Amino acid sequence: MQIAIFSDVHGNLPALGVVLNDIEERGIHQKFCLGDLVDFAPWGNEVIEKIRNLNIPCLMGNHDERIAFDIPVVPLLKHSQEETAARFLAIDHSKEHITKENKKYLSELPFHLKLSYKIGRKHWNIQLVHSTLESNDTYLYGSENDEVFTDLLYDSQSDVVIMGHTHLSFKKYFDGKWAVNAGSVGRSKEENQLASYVILTLDEESITPEIIQLEYPLEDVAKKIEESEIPNYYASFLRNEKLSVF
Repeated sequence: MQIAIFSDVHGNLPALGVVLNDIEERGIHQKFCLGDLVDFAPWGNEVIEKIRNLNIPCLMGNHDERIAFDIPVVPLLKHSQEETAARFLAIDHSKEHITKENKKYLSELPFHLKLSYKIGRKHWNIQLVHSTLESNDTYLYGSENDEVFTDLLYDSQSDVVIMGHTHLSFKKYFDGKWAVNAGSVGRSKEENQLASYVILTLDEESITPEIIQLEYPLEDVAKKIEESEIPNYYASFLRNEKLSVF
């Protein structure tokens, strides 16, 4: 059997549509989202409603939590002055425009989710997190020491841990177990800027992750950002251009 896991849509409805269509064309019925439905592209409400209407189980990402509970924005040291200014404006835009009903939905999302599948005589345990078991705002990159991921696998008592948050996909193998980052559907930080998600293939003998990356109408999304009240920084980000805030 196969399951699909995606993360970090960030209001990018066209990218989400491409990913969901690809999952459907492959005949995969089990779908899960790791969170961060909102911020940075102008379809936050539409993305939430798509996930709700399709009954796709979804975690609470750090951006979802911030919008749901009106948590103040704190500058991050890793961000430039330009990105910090744009981030404040973009998140304020979401706080103003996400509907009350959709904020309630975000507020009720689970923090992480454990899946168990029985294939023949084999039970597979799959841990879904936005970032880690304790936090939805910790950055774990593929370059981390292996012990970071083996500890996460041990602590979760799982065969596979799948995460998002960093917008950089990877998969790491540890003696029959996997740590996988699904990348980002709507705001990839990878050089190719493609929409990314993961397919897990399970059988009685093994579990195998595959990272899928897809083109979507990126330029159309960039133009819609420019037509919105969201800072043009995020259109420039998608195009890999020199970044400007306004």
